[in-house]
Amino acid sequence: MGKIKKLSKAEISSFCRQTALIQKGGIKLAEGMSILSNDTISSEGKDLLMQIEDSTRHGNKLFEALESTGVFPDYVVKLVSLGEYTGNLDNVLNSLADYYEREDDISDSIKSAVTYPLIMIAMMFLIIIVLIVKVLPIFKQVFVQLGTDMSPLALKLMSLGSYLSDWAVGITIVLAVIALIFFIIYRIPSVKRKIQNILAKMPVTRDFYINIASGRFASGMFLAYSSGMDMFQALKMIEQLIENDIMASKIATIREEIRNNSTLSESFDKAEMFTYLYRRMIAVAEQSGQVDTIMLQIAHHYENATEKQLRRLVSIIEPTLVIILSLIVGIILLSVLLPLMGIMSSIG
Repeated sequence: MGKIKKLSKAEISSFCRQTALIQKGGIKLAEGMSILSNDTISSEGKDLLMQIEDSTRHGNKLFEALESTGVFPDYVVKLVSLGEYTGNLDNVLNSLADYYEREDDISDSIKSAVTYPLIMIAMMFLIIIVLIVKVLPIFKQVFVQLGTDMSPLALKLMSLGSYLSDWAVGITIVLAVIALIFFIIYRIPSVKRKIQNILAKMPVTRDFYINIASGRFASGMFLAYSSGMDMFQALKMIEQLIENDIMASKIATIREEIRNNSTLSESFDKAEMFTYLYRRMIAVAEQSGQVDTIMLQIAHHYENATEKQLRRLVSIIEPTLVIILSLIVGIILLSVLLPLMGIMSSIG
């Protein structure tokens, strides 16, 4: 059996949702995995489900089967383990499915928001290169026929266009290799986290990444509370999911306060986690035993805030790129049109 790659958020969500249905329907896990395997088209998916089926058929618990595959996050394995021991497995699986579905939605939103500006940037460079390489030489012939020279800026652009034309293939290969290297490096978790932490400190994107981290933390807390997990252990696991150094520092403060016997709301106040209003809501919920409900509401709030910020960022980026493209194209064209108009007026 070949090595199965790590599961995506959407795949984890789908697996948890279907397994929860199997559990709720009273179907044995091994039989349920067999049913899912028969309905799966992907060969990798079949191999994974057969591996889980084989493990559970030999008497292992679900969390042991998931852990043996090596493709499920520790967070999933730990919570499934807790769900099995507390007899709350179907609820835990549904909560995990909701969590990873929200994570997948956020990832899709970010990809959609980034894709269009990247396409615009690529088109912008393409238009500029076409102007420099193809259009400016035509104007140069016109100037030669009129017995004069182009403006210094236009001549420099012409020289650049000649260089780009001569080395077009080499430049394209180099850019493609750089893009590929960046894509590969970005998939390395440690590098991805460093890039995200840099963006989290930039004024334009800081609030956006803080909202994402806050939403993930609230979702993780909801899962921990609803499944009955030990809070200190839950905080340690959630810290690994956040991928944000600012939020990780706050979680470390919360853990230290809880170790010193502070209440959850007191530790949140000390770490300045969430807004003051949410911290007061958590303090009230802590007394009424409704912390999981409040955490879910907070998670939904930050999810909505993230979507709004994405739309706001895109609404800023799109016109900015259009303005930049228009200015660059305008400068290039004016560098040849203004001298040409001057010559034509003098001839007239």
